[in-house]
Amino acid sequence: MIRLPEQVREPEGRASLTATTDLAKVAEERGIKYFLISYVDLFGSLRAKLAPAAAIADMQKNGAGFAGFATWLDMSPADPDLFAVPDPTSLIQLPWNPEIGWLASDLYMNGKMVEQAPRTVLRKQLAGAAALGFDMKTGVECEYFLISPDGKSISDAADTAEKPCYDQSALMRRYEVMKEICDAMLALGWGAYQNDHEDANGQFEMNWNYDNALITADRHVFFKFMVKSIAEKHGLRATFMPKPFI
Repeated sequence: MIRLPEQVREPEGRASLTATTDLAKVAEERGIKYFLISYVDLFGSLRAKLAPAAAIADMQKNGAGFAGFATWLDMSPADPDLFAVPDPTSLIQLPWNPEIGWLASDLYMNGKMVEQAPRTVLRKQLAGAAALGFDMKTGVECEYFLISPDGKSISDAADTAEKPCYDQSALMRRYEVMKEICDAMLALGWGAYQNDHEDANGQFEMNWNYDNALITADRHVFFKFMVKSIAEKHGLRATFMPKPFI
């Protein structure tokens, strides 16, 4: 069993699950058939393995194995495999497919946390702040474009205003996809509170409550995955690039 060092212990704020929660039992109780054991590389891309619930007990104990050099983690083929140990407190059932549970993971190599892994870096910052008596909390304003499936233009040909920020008509033409995303955040308990058309044609912003920095970071990367997945359901494509079209 790989255990987190005391200095990088779990933050408070995810009361229903703890670091020692039995994920196999949770899967049985909640009807989860598969788990996405996920981590973020140095470019912010989510990497994952899809594990059946029957295998999650072993994955929780020993981690899911990855060839680190195959993703952007500043590694080479000479490095040994790394292991992604899922964090039970991060569990999110996909609102659009609840038989799948998503898990953020901590990366280990040779029994030690991978120093350059984004989650490791953030955990160390949280531990440093805690040592000084602070609880680091963060919030994000997530902005994204809804573009055509081929990626060549924005998806709404009528979204042409010179100053499109807060444009009500353009916002409501994308009501169905934004409603599904916002409903998901509300169901997950994130405290979603506003959505708007942003300052570029085809760009939107969605907001939810701030929290412990690790919780917010996990939610942020999941949000990006969720937006892209739900956009695809609606025949659209989402990108978080600040300027997809020059």
